[in-house]
Amino acid sequence: MERAWAGVDIGKEHHHVVVIDTDGARLLSRRVANDEPALLELIGRVTGLAEQVRWAVDVSTGGAALLLALLVAQGQQVFYLSGSQVNRAADGYRGEGKTDAKDAAVIADQARMRRDLPRLRVDDELIVELRMLVARRRDLADDRVRLVNRPHEQLLGISPALERALELTNHGPLVLLTHVQTPAAIRQLGPAGLEQWLRSRKVRGAAALTVAVVAAADSQRTSLPGEQLAAQLVADMAKAVMSLDEQIKQTDKLIEGRFRRHRHATALLSMPGIGVLLGAEFLAATGGDMAAFASADHLAGYAGLAPAPRDSGRISGNLHRPRRYHRGLQRVFYTSALVSIRCNDQSRTFYDRKRSEGKRHTQAVLALARRRVNVLWALLRDNRPYQPTSPPLTAAAA
Repeated sequence: MERAWAGVDIGKEHHHVVVIDTDGARLLSRRVANDEPALLELIGRVTGLAEQVRWAVDVSTGGAALLLALLVAQGQQVFYLSGSQVNRAADGYRGEGKTDAKDAAVIADQARMRRDLPRLRVDDELIVELRMLVARRRDLADDRVRLVNRPHEQLLGISPALERALELTNHGPLVLLTHVQTPAAIRQLGPAGLEQWLRSRKVRGAAALTVAVVAAADSQRTSLPGEQLAAQLVADMAKAVMSLDEQIKQTDKLIEGRFRRHRHATALLSMPGIGVLLGAEFLAATGGDMAAFASADHLAGYAGLAPAPRDSGRISGNLHRPRRYHRGLQRVFYTSALVSIRCNDQSRTFYDRKRSEGKRHTQAVLALARRRVNVLWALLRDNRPYQPTSPPLTAAAA
């Protein structure tokens, strides 16, 4: 047989594989363990069914990593069909309900009929590590946001004035709360003792922080119920936030070390508004290989910055954000465009012109982000740094 299509419904412990021929007839339907010997045996059996096999999967990370690495190592073509695409397509096939075998059959048949599925590749070690570190930092940052809100709630049960005086996104107030948490404790330590203690911990703005918390402590002489336990909880939470801050710093160092080893690091850092973290997020989202994007429009579509038409009947010219795009990559372009407005004259000029045309702030930033996609794609294609005189961001090019 000349050609066959293999659809794989990815699972944590087992995958289900269905292989079909050019007429859609089922050649193989099998459940296979997610272990190297079993997967190698499966690949050998499937490749023996046809001269050319086109594989398709519904997951590209996690449990699919081993299978994808083995397929790529043996020179097999692997394509990706998202889970939402599989679910939508399944409605057009016989049978109710959802099973692994049905999903695998749908994936195989979609791979047989469609030519727009993206081809998967195994990223190099550097990109894989960056992707893990970027995800880890995002989790730590989210945990910090959640954890910072809890001491604020506990402080309200101790002293509303003290809660208002402390900004717990800053390091100094967190250090203070590891030592004193109640108005009585602050008054007992005194302004001089508190400021000296803060300075010994190298807290910036120790004098201003001391004035603020002492004023808050002097405004309340009443002890509230549960104050001692709340104070202990606040101290523990402040230490936990500081521990998260240290983990974030360590993660940032690991990200920077790997990011600067990438061949596109210089070009990315030369782009106004892009630093190490946003550059690392860009590489993690795209794989760092512009060959995967045939054009700047392709990259813009992947980032959700290229509007898709949604016309019907007499309605035309109706453009909307595409349903499928990489939200992390869109965040990189939007955030970097927002930063570039403050630090780059050309970006500021473009933004101001869009605002003068009646665009809202968000619309103007998105328009700038879309324009910057063209610039960045060209820079990475040629692997050259950004020059301030680059024409794509000028008024004439817009």
